[in-house]
Amino acid sequence: MAGERNVNHQILATFAVTRVNISSADAAQRRAQVNHLRSRLETHIAAAPDYDLVKLRASGSTAKGTAIRRRRGEGSDADVAAYLRTTDPDIDESKVLDWLLARCIEVYGKTKVADDFVISQHAVGITLHGSKLKIDVAPVLFQGDEQDRGHLITRQGERVLTSVTQHLEFIRSRKQEAGRGYAELIRLLKAWIQEAKRLDPNLRCKSFLLELIVAHLWDNGWHGAPLQVDDYPAAFEQVLAYIVTTGLQAPVVFTDHYAANAVSSSSEPIQVWDPVNPGNNVASSYTDTNRRHLVDLAAEALDAVSWAATSPTCGAANDAWRTLFGPSFLGA
Repeated sequence: MAGERNVNHQILATFAVTRVNISSADAAQRRAQVNHLRSRLETHIAAAPDYDLVKLRASGSTAKGTAIRRRRGEGSDADVAAYLRTTDPDIDESKVLDWLLARCIEVYGKTKVADDFVISQHAVGITLHGSKLKIDVAPVLFQGDEQDRGHLITRQGERVLTSVTQHLEFIRSRKQEAGRGYAELIRLLKAWIQEAKRLDPNLRCKSFLLELIVAHLWDNGWHGAPLQVDDYPAAFEQVLAYIVTTGLQAPVVFTDHYAANAVSSSSEPIQVWDPVNPGNNVASSYTDTNRRHLVDLAAEALDAVSWAATSPTCGAANDAWRTLFGPSFLGA
């Protein structure tokens, strides 16, 4: 029974509040800085040729309520989607990231250096050194529908269908059904991966992948039992056991916004499909080595959690959980 564990649900919940969740002060500072960028960016986009701004939308983990605090000395992240429209049918869409980079540089003028702006696969990253906040601004070419569907444009000029509204609704509907433990479990899993990446920079596991694994287990359960979002140690065992048992080789598909048969067959090592876009495997860039690396990590973590569940002393249980969360986990 969960109540017999030396490290029980309440201990992990307390750890989440004190060590994992973003503090109210940090959240307020983050909102203020993002709002500053958004208001200034509106002005500079309006004054520039080629694209008109339709709207700016908060996106990513912060908007979903699954963001976690960074370790001391590290920055935190925020995401903004800039919905754009052009009336020029001949415009080179592959240059939209460079165009947005120029607008972001205009916002901050001479207060920042060139290295503070970095173009990734589909966003412009801006590092604010005072707060250590990194804001990713992703241009989305708006399709003109009420669900905010549009296309991210990659560095290679490829179109990737997305929708901030539908992504937020995807997680919001599950949070409402499951209760507050749903998002907290995701944050705890992210803290586990954060610690694992600190120890092993070669580990690959994006936050969105964790969110979709949790959503899959909430929808389908594991071995006939629902995901135990009100018992964090038990839920951890379920998530880890799922990763180990399936080897992340079982395709994961959601039918909130499209039929299951809309997904094309794939030979990619991990297949977890974007709940908004049936053509986007969110793990398409993971190699089989990446997959096995993550599965091996989950197996080690599962051994530790299973040992903690039956350990004879609080100290032994705490030590087991520290292998997941690091020395910041104080336990009972």
